[in-house]
Amino acid sequence: MGKLLLTGVDGNLGKQAAEYLLELVDKDQIIFCAYDPACLKEYAEQGIETHVTNFNNKEGLAEAFAHADKLALISMPFVGEKRQNAHRNVVDAAKKAGVKQIIYTSLVNAADETNPSVEKIDHIYTERYVQSVGLDYIFLRNSQYAEAMITNYFTYVKGDGVLTNNQGDGKMAYISRKDCAKAVAHALASKNYHEAILDINGQELMTITDFIKIGNVVTGNHITYKENTDEENYAVFEAMGVPRTTDGAFKEGSEAPFSSEGMVTFGQAIREGKMDIFTDDFKNLTGQEPLTVKYMFEHADEFQVGERHSKDN
Repeated sequence: MGKLLLTGVDGNLGKQAAEYLLELVDKDQIIFCAYDPACLKEYAEQGIETHVTNFNNKEGLAEAFAHADKLALISMPFVGEKRQNAHRNVVDAAKKAGVKQIIYTSLVNAADETNPSVEKIDHIYTERYVQSVGLDYIFLRNSQYAEAMITNYFTYVKGDGVLTNNQGDGKMAYISRKDCAKAVAHALASKNYHEAILDINGQELMTITDFIKIGNVVTGNHITYKENTDEENYAVFEAMGVPRTTDGAFKEGSEAPFSSEGMVTFGQAIREGKMDIFTDDFKNLTGQEPLTVKYMFEHADEFQVGERHSKDN
């Protein structure tokens, strides 16, 4: 039997997934890959097979994947053709190396042509490419990370107390990035899913107003919500120094380490009801309930969006 290979262990999601995977299977069943060699050192010292991989370049990928039966592709943090090319390189190398199944971290409602999220374009491209080459798959279509909005909430605690964005009354089943990582680890370790599409959702659907109310009850703050337009939302991010696309320059320590195009079109998708997906797929996969927004606010220091780890955007 081949090994279970996890990519992106130098990123926020991948590192957490690595921790969960080590709880589920023996070290000799695991391969960890990362762009940053320094992040692999601790695993190599434990006797785990590791490989430095750059998905922008096909060279050496098939060799790095050679001992794997299953491969978890953590979606790259840049958006557009560059991400599509990187993902295609991984899939091609996996096919060449004899990998049997790809686990891919996608986005809720990625296949809906009317979903305005610019992020979904790369995700559905990758899903369809995996299918086209004939590999088995588990697509984990994640809801929005609650961490992003918890960090955003506290940004306004330090500001004027009025959280503004373009989501309106749209609903999202906010999920912790920790739970998304847990889903990756369980999907890798599971033998029960084949050609499966799973929606990885939080405990309940809620509007951003509902989300803020939970934060206020837990923290004692009095944040309010004001809807703005898409263009006004771009202006908010520009004032914060957030780049329009992932080709731009990201400020160190930014509380919004994403591109504004990604965030604004994501907010539009929520507003238009394109992200209100809610299933029990996470519980069925992991055997556990997802963390609640209330719990995450109660332990807010553990649920912040964190730094951007991409070395090349």
